[in-house]
Amino acid sequence: MRRTDRLFELIQILRDGRLHKAQDMADAVGVSVRTLYRDMDTLQASGVPVEGERGVGYMITSAISLPPLTLTTDELEALNLGMAIVAEAADETLKTAALSLAAKVDAVLPERTIAEADKWKFAVYPFADAARGAAHMPTLRAAIRARQKLRLTYHSKGDRISTRTVRPLHMEYWGRVWTLTSWCELRDAFRVFRVDLIQSAEALPEMFVDEPGKRLADYDPSL
Repeated sequence: MRRTDRLFELIQILRDGRLHKAQDMADAVGVSVRTLYRDMDTLQASGVPVEGERGVGYMITSAISLPPLTLTTDELEALNLGMAIVAEAADETLKTAALSLAAKVDAVLPERTIAEADKWKFAVYPFADAARGAAHMPTLRAAIRARQKLRLTYHSKGDRISTRTVRPLHMEYWGRVWTLTSWCELRDAFRVFRVDLIQSAEALPEMFVDEPGKRLADYDPSL
């Protein structure tokens, strides 16, 4: 099962609103509990309202699903950035048009993937944040291709600002939210960052090579 399909299946399992044990979910999708924990971290970092923790279980409070995307990731990125820029313009007509366009895009997503702000815990139309996140895209993508370390300043949970050096490995799009999967040298572990919460991203002169335990394949062997 591809990782994207597995994450979709995990959301379907959680949609009933009940508490599910990690082992039960891991068995259902055919992965180890360790991989299941990583999947839950990815979903939480992506803005999906998953509650719970390791050793207790996980549950979701609203019925959602990730949509099949007919646009390429580059096209979605361009659309997202375009709406962000237009919405920040001084022209009130263009602002209204950007909001209308965003609403139309959201309306065609299955079961309203972009849910109400209080459920997703970020604005329905986070144009300022989207623009800031999109501004980091060239740096992040170039660093992934070049295997170049990054220094990130990140607005993490609990309203904390942290700075850390990471090895950027992979980017994913989750309906207006991009995430960056990395090996974090501060935590000596894999971490998934929401791109819209990155305050700054600086490419460092230091490069990295594949090392066992720190590769994308080690984060999720099914990729």
